[in-house]
Amino acid sequence: MLVIWGRANSVNVQKVLWCCEEMLLPYERIDAGGAFGIVNTPRYRSLNPNGLVPTIDDDGFVLWESNAIVRYLAAKHAPGSLWPQDPKARADADRWMDWMQTTFWPAIRTLFLGLVRTAPDQRDLRAIEDSRLKTAAVLEILDAHLRTAAHLAGDDFTMGDIALGCGIWRWMALPIERPPLANVQRWFDTLARRPAYQKIVMLPLA
Repeated sequence: MLVIWGRANSVNVQKVLWCCEEMLLPYERIDAGGAFGIVNTPRYRSLNPNGLVPTIDDDGFVLWESNAIVRYLAAKHAPGSLWPQDPKARADADRWMDWMQTTFWPAIRTLFLGLVRTAPDQRDLRAIEDSRLKTAAVLEILDAHLRTAAHLAGDDFTMGDIALGCGIWRWMALPIERPPLANVQRWFDTLARRPAYQKIVMLPLA
């Protein structure tokens, strides 16, 4: 059976769990990271020298890096759906998976950590507000793309939606002012109707 190491409230772990749930793929999850520790033990470091989550073991094949894991599982178990067969659609999904890591998450990270994982008396309110404004700005890029696409890679739900969809929940769930981005909202509402998204991603922020 597929084994997944990582805590359930990690944005990167949720990518892998949501992917598995969409494919009805059985797995065993082992709590790791954050308060659970484990990631600095010699055994875990032998699997993932970075000491981060998630890591998977798929019948002896060990893989880390959340987007790589989602691509691998989608290609293996969902070719033609989560893993688009058309090279252009697949590249589009890949692009938005990478954009989540290189653009969206760096923008929102300070906002998320400041409001969720920092005590109120220790918050840098200026940095938090700057992060909110940066995130709103980069989401205009996504909103423009979604004017002509139901999902990130076109009409169909793919692995690209999984990677960025985990991040967009943080934006939607934070107690902040959000500018009206009709296309992002419509896309999020579509995700929020998926049972696997509700089960894995739409959890209280922690």
